[in-house]
Amino acid sequence: MEATIILIVFTAFLAAALTVPAGFGLSTMLTPVVLLVLDPHEAVAVVAIVHGAHNCAKYFSLKEHVEFEAIKHYGVWLVVGAILGAVLQTQVPQKPLLLVIGIFLIILPILTLSENWSGYKIPEANDRIGGFGSGFMGGLSGHQGALRAMFLSRRLTNKMSFAATASVLALCVDLTRIPIYLYFRPEEIIEHTELTGLLVLSALIGVRVGKKWLVKWKSNTIRNGIMVGIVASGIFYFYQALA
Repeated sequence: MEATIILIVFTAFLAAALTVPAGFGLSTMLTPVVLLVLDPHEAVAVVAIVHGAHNCAKYFSLKEHVEFEAIKHYGVWLVVGAILGAVLQTQVPQKPLLLVIGIFLIILPILTLSENWSGYKIPEANDRIGGFGSGFMGGLSGHQGALRAMFLSRRLTNKMSFAATASVLALCVDLTRIPIYLYFRPEEIIEHTELTGLLVLSALIGVRVGKKWLVKWKSNTIRNGIMVGIVASGIFYFYQALA
C-alpha cells in the first residue's frame, strides 16, 4: 500500500507539472492511479480537490497572462455544463455516458487534423460547445480539459495566455462541481482527507516546476501534445466504459 501511495503522490507532482504547459491533463493522468486505492466516485471527488488547488496555484502564478475576454465567452456555459455533469455523476451510472464521450474525443482530433481533405470545419468561434462540453465532462468525470483545449488553443495562440486562461476556466468548473460532490457524497471527500492533502501539496510543487517548462517548450510542441492528450483521454473514457 505504501508503494502505491508513493506512486500516486509522484503522479500528482508529474501530472501537475505537465499540465501547466499543456493546459489540461491532471485528471487524465491522476485519476487512473487514484483508482488503484479508491472507488470511482471517491476518486473523482478526491481528484477534484487536487485539481481545484492546482488551478488556483496556476492562476496566481500566471495571472498577468489571463485573457478575460475569452473567459467571458466560455464562463457561463462552463458552469451550466459543470452543474449538469456533477449532478449526473452523483445520480446515474457513468459508463454509458463515458462511452459516448470517449468516442467523441477520439473522433474530434481526427476531424481537426484532416480538415484539409475532409471538408469538415470545427466551429472555432462556437465557444458554447467547448464551454458546455468541457464543463459537463468536468462535472461528470473530472476530465474537463480535452475539449476545452481544442477550442481555446485556436482562440489563444500565445502559450502563456493559453495556459493562464485555461487555469481560470478549469477553476470555474472545480468551484462549481466540488460543492455538488460535497452535498451528495460528503463522506467520499472527508474520509480521505489525509491522501487529498498529500496530493494537493505534491500538485502545488508541480506547478512551480511546470511554469519553468512552460517558458522553455515551443508552442507547436504544446499543441501536438494537446492532440495526443485528447485522443488519450478518449481512449481512457472508452476503456472505463467497457471495463
